[in-house]
Amino acid sequence: MRIPKEVQFIIKKLRNSGYEAYIVGGCVRDILRGIEPNDWDITTNAKPEEIQSLFPKNFYDNKFFTVTVLTDSKDPRLKEIEITTYRSEAKYKDKRHPDEIKFAKTLEEDLSRRDLTINAMALAIGKDSRTLNPRVELIDLFGGEKDLKDKIIRAVGNPKERFSEDALRMLRAVRLAVTLGKNWKIEDKTASAIKENAPLLSIISKERIRDELIKIIMSKEAASGIEQLRRLSLLKYIIPEIEEGYGVSQNKHHIYDVYHHNLKALDYAAKRNFNKYVRIAALLHDVGKPRVKKGEGPDATFYNHEIVGAKMTSKILERLRFSKKDKEKIVKLVRFHLFYYNPDEVGESSVRRLLRNVGPENIEELLQLRMADRIGSGCPKAEPYKLRHLRYVIEKVSQDPLSVKMLRVNGNDV
Repeated sequence: MRIPKEVQFIIKKLRNSGYEAYIVGGCVRDILRGIEPNDWDITTNAKPEEIQSLFPKNFYDNKFFTVTVLTDSKDPRLKEIEITTYRSEAKYKDKRHPDEIKFAKTLEEDLSRRDLTINAMALAIGKDSRTLNPRVELIDLFGGEKDLKDKIIRAVGNPKERFSEDALRMLRAVRLAVTLGKNWKIEDKTASAIKENAPLLSIISKERIRDELIKIIMSKEAASGIEQLRRLSLLKYIIPEIEEGYGVSQNKHHIYDVYHHNLKALDYAAKRNFNKYVRIAALLHDVGKPRVKKGEGPDATFYNHEIVGAKMTSKILERLRFSKKDKEKIVKLVRFHLFYYNPDEVGESSVRRLLRNVGPENIEELLQLRMADRIGSGCPKAEPYKLRHLRYVIEKVSQDPLSVKMLRVNGNDV
């Protein structure tokens, strides 16, 4: 793959000034997979102040010894290139940030502190390269290239140490297992270490957990990601309410238990590339069922589960520090996902009421959630005649005012 001239320029300037410089991290992983990296990272033995003197257009994050060099590239992915001094890290009392960061002397020491083998590779560009396709050498101390080929997620060195140092790495391992494509597996010792260290997630900031969770949910393998979180004992420290549905059988209208029904709905939403709101609502839409279930067998009931579920969803999203806007939208979808519609029984007035309750801006997501709910229940069709007819009626009544506010006339209208 072509190494951008901006990256080559920085590496050559560092080397010509007497320093070592290598391409590292996720961009090396992407290059080996034949994917254009979204960002480029360089590591060097030059100190931050030395980097800054070589590249005056920069800004510095002294928390991680990272200098971000600003380029004149027209490619947004190359406008900012991060250069980080070799690092070695000490203890992590908070299981997220190192108590102190020390400069390392060698590339090997820097790579050994990284989380996963597929993220612990470096590329050395040929010193005499003068082309856009320079000779490069892969530096792979931990078998990352083979793991990449075999689709294996493996911790660098002792996995227990890696995850006890930084507990968020456990979520990152699951996220990469589902975002890198199909059939990726977490290596056995790495998986065992995640299970053992899972309780450490409870002391990680909810915002960081939320961000990793969203990345998992927004992947094509979202349902697999949630199931991996459960199997690795991580889900109970993120959204334990979802696990309450595991093994909770439903009635004659369903073929899966509550937990797997929610996962099937999420899987459909992900395969259809529905947005974040629909995917999260699909995962949580029946979260209230275990708490309201009455009876067993084909006649079991779950009265008001949508109301209870909406309240639970609100608390879950608050706990994970979702924005007020996101929370309100997702809660509405969960609250009204059980809407009833039959062309022979429900008139336009009921459809208007649904639009008022959900909001016209949310109605398409609600219909998508219903489609996911149907597939998650084992129905053969996501969008039967009734749902298509409802779309028609919604389009028809949407042209009418839904409330008195919409009838208001001001001076600009006269």
